Amino acid sequence: MSSTINPKLDNAQRLYMEGIRDGKVRESVTRYTGDRYTQHSTGVRDGIEGFVEFFEPFIERNPKRDIQIIRKLVDGQYVFLQAYQNINEGEARWVTTDFFDTDENDKIIEHWDVIAPYADATPSGHTSIDGPTEVTDLDKTEENKTLVRNLIQDALMPGGDPSKLSDYISEDQYIQHNKEVADGFAAFYKLANMPNRPLNYQEIVLLVGQGNFVATLCRANWNDGKLNQDYAQVDIFRIEAGKIVEHWDNVEPVPENDVNGGKF
Repeated sequence: MSSTINPKLDNAQRLYMEGIRDGKVRESVTRYTGDRYTQHSTGVRDGIEGFVEFFEPFIERNPKRDIQIIRKLVDGQYVFLQAYQNINEGEARWVTTDFFDTDENDKIIEHWDVIAPYADATPSGHTSIDGPTEVTDLDKTEENKTLVRNLIQDALMPGGDPSKLSDYISEDQYIQHNKEVADGFAAFYKLANMPNRPLNYQEIVLLVGQGNFVATLCRANWNDGKLNQDYAQVDIFRIEAGKIVEHWDNVEPVPENDVNGGKF
C-alpha cells in the first residue's frame, strides 16, 4: 500500500486484509487498534481477545478467503469500507459494510458492521457491489451528507412524507443494487408510498460521507403484521448534481442478546 494513504483508512484496511484475509489475527488487531476496541459485530466480544477468539477459529474453518475492498470513505475520525468476501471458493459469498471510529493516533477504537449474502443478479441485472467506486466532488461532501440525512429524516422515518422523494432522488436515473428492487425512481417511490409501509427507519446512528458517496448506518424496523423485527440497515448513496443516482444496501437482524453492547 502507498505510504501516502490516509492513516485511518490504512489501519482499517490492514486490519481487514492482514487480520482476516491473511490470517494474522492477533498481530493485526494488536497493531491497528487503540487503547480500547469497542465491538458491535454480532457474536464478537469487545477488545483484542474478543477479536482473536472469534477470528482464529474462523480462519481455521475457512482456509480460502478472497476478500476485496470495493468502496472506501474517510470522513473526519470515521472510515467506511464495503467489502466482498468469497469464502472457500464460493462456499459462502458475503458483502460486509463496516464503520470504524479512530482515536487521535488514527488507531481503531470502535467498529460497527452489517453483513449480508452477496447477490449476483438484481431485477435490473446488477450485483450487490458493481458500479462506480471513484470518489469525486470532494467540495460537495457536506452538501451531499445533508441531502442524505434529509432524505431519511423527511421521507423514510415514521411521520415523514415519502411523496417528497423527488427532492432527493433523481427521477431520470436511479440505479438500484437491492436484490429485490428494480432500477428507476418509480419502483422505489411505489415501495416507499405503500399503505402501512412495513419498513421504517428509526434512527440514523452513523452517517459518513466523502465527495459523491455517503454511507449510513440506521436502526430500522420491519413490521408487516406477521414479523416485527429490528434491523441494522446500511445504505450507500452516490450523488450527482444534487440528487441521488445510485444505491447499495446491506441489512442484518438485530440479535436480542449479544456478547457485546449490540449492533449500535
